[in-house]
Amino acid sequence: MDRINYQHLYYFWVVAKHGSISAACEVLHLAQPTISGQLAIFEQAVGCQLFVKQGRKLVLSDTGRAVFHYAEEIFSLGRELTHMLKGGAGRGMRLNLGISDALPKLLSYRLVEPLLRMAEPVQIHCLEDKTERLLAELALHGVDLVLCDVPATPASGARVFNHFLGESQVAIFAAPALAERYRRDFPRCLNGAPFLLPTANTALRRSLDQWFDVNQISPMVQVEVEDSGLLKTFGAGGSGLFFSPLAVAEAIESQYGVAMLGIADGVVERFYAVTVQRRLKHPLVNTILEQAQKGLFGLLGNAAPASELSLSAGPAKRGD
Repeated sequence: MDRINYQHLYYFWVVAKHGSISAACEVLHLAQPTISGQLAIFEQAVGCQLFVKQGRKLVLSDTGRAVFHYAEEIFSLGRELTHMLKGGAGRGMRLNLGISDALPKLLSYRLVEPLLRMAEPVQIHCLEDKTERLLAELALHGVDLVLCDVPATPASGARVFNHFLGESQVAIFAAPALAERYRRDFPRCLNGAPFLLPTANTALRRSLDQWFDVNQISPMVQVEVEDSGLLKTFGAGGSGLFFSPLAVAEAIESQYGVAMLGIADGVVERFYAVTVQRRLKHPLVNTILEQAQKGLFGLLGNAAPASELSLSAGPAKRGD
């Protein structure tokens, strides 16, 4: 196709946004055969199927999801243009950001916070999900960047690039009463202590299990939690001891009213930004990387294993 029929794209966008042709009919005030016919013409023009039927529902195909993300951006720009022409403020820089649900919330905020202090206004759309699903969105250009605690690998199925942000030692925290009980003879005193742990599918949990074994500690696992923010909320309530990056220790103590017991020697969390570009062009993505490496992790050591700095499709140099 030489050029897109934006009227057809608009019909497609409305159907995708509202989930069915019948719902789109009410929004557009058009008959169902009209919209169905326009969709068929649009699919023929783009050369592939954009919707897949699942029972009575229409579900976007992989290509349909990619087209929908572009349509969202196009019609968002149209609304902003109309607003600007009516005398409103212009649009700032925009970043569609994917954040792994395994990433500590305070750390996520620290990584994104420099963008909120920029002189030029920015618009940040955050999507939190499993790393695997976010990488799929990245491949379809649904997000510009994914922040996660593990590097992408060829198994992710997409050609993406890992950018090492930094690493942090991991510390143990507890509500004041528990902290007082388990502070003496650390870490041997932790044998049998109540712990709140991340679930077994996380990189941190695998490292913690090894640390327990090395130190001959048998934890009493009270709760396993995927969401790092919920885990800290349990910890603040005195339900058990929990682990979090040393890089945000002061913020954790202040926000949750807990105390740091000590450092889990040898346990390190590493953090990555994953993009579809080797050479970064998006100014907001560049800002996140620079501020993380120079500021948040600058004093904590930034040397990652060479194997973890590789592309999912081959070796990469640090900083690419």
